[in-house]
Amino acid sequence: MKHSDEFTNRMLSAINDLMLDLLAAVARKDYQDRRRRQKDGIAKALSSGLYKGRKEDTELSKKIEMLLVDGKSYSMILHLLGCSRGKIAKVSKRLKREE
Repeated sequence: MKHSDEFTNRMLSAINDLMLDLLAAVARKDYQDRRRRQKDGIAKALSSGLYKGRKEDTELSKKIEMLLVDGKSYSMILHLLGCSRGKIAKVSKRLKREE
């Protein structure tokens, strides 16, 4: 809405800004509530033995392990296998524990 009156324009602008802030706050609270409920549900399922998480890709882990033992760098393994740096770090950490 546009009015020729400067006071009305400023008032409408302030109301619009307030509405946007309110909607953003409601959306953020909803997001946080959903994340909390999801976390609570997973914790409950874990404690009752229903949720075991994603199964590890053992074939990929073995390939990473072989490349790490051969002395390949993380970047080279990323390029060759297309896996994440975190996955490589996880396998590397497990290798160091086993040694």
